[in-house]
Amino acid sequence: MDKFTEEISHFIGFFHISVENARAREAYTEFGFTKAELHVEKLSVHSSDFGAPFDLLGFDPGFGYRSPAPDHWYVPTRLADAPPLPAGRTVGYAMEGRPFPDTLRDALGAPMKTVQSFSAEIDPPGSIVNHFSQAISLSDDDYFGVGGHGLTFNAEAVDDATVLEGFEKASALSPLGDFARAGSSEDLIGVIKTIIEQLEDVPDDSDAVQVHISTASIDGTYVNGELVEEVPLIEDYHSIGRDESEEEDTDNGGSNTWISDNGTIAMNASVEVLTGGNTLINNVVLQNFWTGATTTLVAGDHIEVNAIVQINALWDTDSITSTVSNWTNDAAANEIFNVATFDHLDTSNGSATEASSANGYPAFWAVTEIHGDLMIVNWLEQIIFMSDNDVGILSSSGVTTSVIAGDNFGVNHASVFELGFSYDLIIIGGSIYDANIIHQMNILFDNDLVGTTADFQTSGEGSFSSSGNLLWNQARISTIGDADRFDSLSQDQIGTLESFADGEGNIAPELLSNPDFAGLQGLRVLYVSGDLINLQYIRQTNILGDNDQIALAMNAIAPDLDASWTIETGSNALINNATIIDLDSVGKTYIGGEQYSQETLFQAELISSHPDFGSPNPDALVNEAVLFLDDSMLDQNDQATTHDASCLPSDYDGHTGDGVNSMIGH
Repeated sequence: MDKFTEEISHFIGFFHISVENARAREAYTEFGFTKAELHVEKLSVHSSDFGAPFDLLGFDPGFGYRSPAPDHWYVPTRLADAPPLPAGRTVGYAMEGRPFPDTLRDALGAPMKTVQSFSAEIDPPGSIVNHFSQAISLSDDDYFGVGGHGLTFNAEAVDDATVLEGFEKASALSPLGDFARAGSSEDLIGVIKTIIEQLEDVPDDSDAVQVHISTASIDGTYVNGELVEEVPLIEDYHSIGRDESEEEDTDNGGSNTWISDNGTIAMNASVEVLTGGNTLINNVVLQNFWTGATTTLVAGDHIEVNAIVQINALWDTDSITSTVSNWTNDAAANEIFNVATFDHLDTSNGSATEASSANGYPAFWAVTEIHGDLMIVNWLEQIIFMSDNDVGILSSSGVTTSVIAGDNFGVNHASVFELGFSYDLIIIGGSIYDANIIHQMNILFDNDLVGTTADFQTSGEGSFSSSGNLLWNQARISTIGDADRFDSLSQDQIGTLESFADGEGNIAPELLSNPDFAGLQGLRVLYVSGDLINLQYIRQTNILGDNDQIALAMNAIAPDLDASWTIETGSNALINNATIIDLDSVGKTYIGGEQYSQETLFQAELISSHPDFGSPNPDALVNEAVLFLDDSMLDQNDQATTHDASCLPSDYDGHTGDGVNSMIGH
């Protein structure tokens, strides 16, 4: 419609609305509410007592559940008067002369489950093989030039090949070689046998202080070859992370400027450089409780080896200029620790009591079988390789200068907890190979050089620290099982092994009368037709090259002799920590073959006193490597720059790294 028609329609609509509103007001006045008295009879209220005689329990959906019966059970012998069993379903094995009771009773005589539900299906433990590999590699080779010295320091960079040569020399001390990850039971057995052979032939090196102990059992804690009663704590020698109180002091009260008496602003002139302070940590906690039994029968041999190999190697030969001989030497001594602990948890609780024997011996047993070998393997390898070879030249420009070219942090951590199944009887058709191995190495190169240019001089306070490193290896092997738990197989036990090997599954009555089984209604049995291989292997390696070269020079424009100097090139920490807790047995082990047990502790220290720098005079080396910057090395386009350009990056010298090349002034 057009706009005129639309306007007329809106007008008519509003007119009708107004009329209707007027009519509504008139009707309201005519039909106004007139109050009248209403007489309503009140209804009587009937009260009654309410009670809930039953307690409300949790939600019950009303579904009954019973675990499914096993697919099949072997029943080589069963008495004729035993209760009938469903076809194709049996409860396990029954012993001749001991009829199935109608119900089973617990130790207090109370009825238990019926015979048909005496034992649910037993889950086999299954083989478990874990391979862990954790590696950290860091190259933090910095080059920095700080201050208006107008020089560049062309020192020859330290090659990582030197560090690797030291690693090979330290590795030669170890009685254990490198092993490839085994992928089959045959390879695993080969690794264990090779370890035994290598531990029996320990190399002798005159440069190493080493301790070798090989006996049937080692107990206690050894620190650097000495048996101690108190175990040292890492917290007493190294703190992880920075001190929060120091950070608060720096943030709140660390101002380096003030107003002097004459009203001018004064600044604390200082130079501080940190090229060390690196921390490398490998940490492993391995707890293996995969399978165990009160009684174990082994048809073959039982071979057990527990070994801890610890090596600390340190190269810390520093070349410090005689110019700073009057400075304070804050270097703490290097600390080297090899800490090893062997402990054994005895699970024997004496012979069975008369009360438990009075409840009788088991007449039934359920068996789960593993055809082949059962492997329980955890193979962990951790390595950290760090290169922190810094090269720098510094001078004081009358401000607060702080350079941090180290302080790197690398951590490898692994925690493994394996909780499996427990049985009353384990029968091994082959042999048992049980090995717990911890191999730890720390390799540190901290050969520092601090020299000065020919014109360097200072009257301010100074301090330097080039050592104070910590090398820490700590290992613990804890085994659960009695050392005297081994015994030879009896004829009845041999007959039981042969019965299981033939597929019959009979247990000799004399074996059922074992005091360890007294009071049990039935036995949970694990049968492994092959070998049981239990290998827990941990290898930890820290390699750090922290060979720093620092040159001290004078400011070319305004030399500052009153500045304070702080130089720290050491204080590195290399830490290995490993713990193995392994379940061997919770009872007796009967062996048909040979029993071999070996525990070995090897601790070695290699400290080299051979300097890696060719010149015995650090100042001569610095002056040979110091060059003046000419105009071609400066930025010609930056005409507004008035400060000295020596603090800018100097990439032409061939040094690579992250290039600190920075000056921080407050």
